[in-house]
Amino acid sequence: MQHSSYLFTHAVTRQPGQSIAGGLRASDGADPDAAKFLKAHGDYVTALRATGAAVTVLPPLEAYPDSVFVEDPALCVMGKAIILRPGAASRFGERDAARDALVEVFGAENVIDLPAGGIVDGGDILVTKTEVLVGLSARTDQAGVDLLRPIVEGLGLSLRILNTPSHILHFKTGCAILDDETVFAVADLADCFEGYKVIVCPNGEEPAANLIRFNDKVFCADGFPKTHRILADAGYDLLLLDVREAAKVDGGLSCMSLRFSL
Repeated sequence: MQHSSYLFTHAVTRQPGQSIAGGLRASDGADPDAAKFLKAHGDYVTALRATGAAVTVLPPLEAYPDSVFVEDPALCVMGKAIILRPGAASRFGERDAARDALVEVFGAENVIDLPAGGIVDGGDILVTKTEVLVGLSARTDQAGVDLLRPIVEGLGLSLRILNTPSHILHFKTGCAILDDETVFAVADLADCFEGYKVIVCPNGEEPAANLIRFNDKVFCADGFPKTHRILADAGYDLLLLDVREAAKVDGGLSCMSLRFSL
C-alpha cells in the first residue's frame, strides 16, 4: 500500500479521564486539571478533523490514568495495527482496550500482537517514508525491538535502532517528522538521523520538539516562539495547540493519537 510519514486518512484518540492526576511523571509538580485537559483534547480532535481525517474518539479509561496517551500501546503502519508491550507496568493493561478499539477500525485480521519477551512503547517509534526508527529507552528494550523487527520488515519497511539519552523519556519526546526528508529534533538527538535533513530545536524550547505533521499542518505546542518562527520560515503551516495539562504528566502532541491511512 501507499505509505507516507505524514499524510493520513485516520486517527484514533482517547479522552482523558478524571483520574489523569494519577498519571506517571518523572518529577513532582502541579496536577493536571481534568476539565482543562478535556477541553484541550477536544481542540486537538477538532484540529485533526479539520485536516480531513476521520477521527475516532474513545472514552476515558479511569483505571488507566495514562490511557489518553493512546500512541504508546500500539503502532499503526502499512494497514496493520501492532499491539505493543508498554514498558511501564501500570500501563500494560491498556493493551486490551487498544486491541479492541483497533480491531473495530482495522479488522481482526490486520491486528498483530507483539510477542512476549520484551517491551516497546509507541512513543519510542518514529515512522518515516522508508523505515521505522526505534529509540531504546527506559520504556523500550533490545529484546522488544528484536521481536518487533520481523513484523516491521514483513510489512516492507526497514528498522533502525537508535539510543535515547537517559534524560529523555521517549525518543519522540525529542524529535518529530516534518516531511519525508526532514526531522525536527532537540540538539541531543540531532546527530541520530543520517540520511535526513535535521532542523534543530532552539535551546530552551525542547518541549516543542514533540510536534506532529498531520497532512498539510504542523501541530506545535503553544508558547515556543523561537520554534514557531523557525518552522514558519521553513515554509511549514503551523497550528498551535495548548498542551500544558498533558505536559504535567509527561505527555505531548504525538502521544495523544494514533495516525494512519486506510
